[in-house]
Amino acid sequence: MATVISISNHKGGVGKTTSTINIGAGLNRLGYRVLLIDLDPQANLTQSLGVESPDVPSIYDSLRGEFSLIPIVIGEGLELIQSTLDLSGAEVELSGEAGREFILKELLDEVDKDYDFILIDSAPSLGLLTINGLTASDYVLIPLQAQYLALQGLAKLMEVIEKIKKRLNKSLAIGGVFLTQYDKRKVLHRDVLETVEEHLKDKLLKSIIRDNIALAEAPAEGLDIFRYNEKSYGAEDYMKLSKELAKTLKQK
Repeated sequence: MATVISISNHKGGVGKTTSTINIGAGLNRLGYRVLLIDLDPQANLTQSLGVESPDVPSIYDSLRGEFSLIPIVIGEGLELIQSTLDLSGAEVELSGEAGREFILKELLDEVDKDYDFILIDSAPSLGLLTINGLTASDYVLIPLQAQYLALQGLAKLMEVIEKIKKRLNKSLAIGGVFLTQYDKRKVLHRDVLETVEEHLKDKLLKSIIRDNIALAEAPAEGLDIFRYNEKSYGAEDYMKLSKELAKTLKQK
């Protein structure tokens, strides 16, 4: 059975999609079978991998009950469930469904034996789509930009996670928080790291994602960081993070 991980933060621009792609690609390079799910109506994950498959049913079609999950092969052992802008209407369309918070979980139950890890790129909100992702997950990973405003939003996200754990998914656990876009030359970034270490303690992962131009360039080519530039700082950092997660997150 797959270990299901939501990469979630309701604040935009923290590297959520970049992290989903590159943690998935990193785990795949370590020999794991990985499924990526784009649960964001903006479809940034789908676009960043250069996928244009209008004839293949998307996560929107599956959530509506029209199709099972239909993966698109990105590479050997690495597959994607694509998103579409139509997903923006899903929250309203599904609001009247009985058990609407469990729709994604039921879909994943049908395919989880085919993968070691399933990674969900959540929407930058705390709506029904994100709740579906968290309800279906074993762990939630939280990318955190090295800025003080990002810290302020973390408390709200933690509160939502606790509510979902209490009411919908008792097995949900925080797999860790990790810093993104970090530059050790900046005093602000070093101060944020010190503050995060003090407040989060063991929830803070050791791996830090440094600010690296290659991470911004790779999506324009439809590639993960390893295929784009495996010698970059970005590739080095995401491989360290992938190894840390493979070691610390218990597989079922």
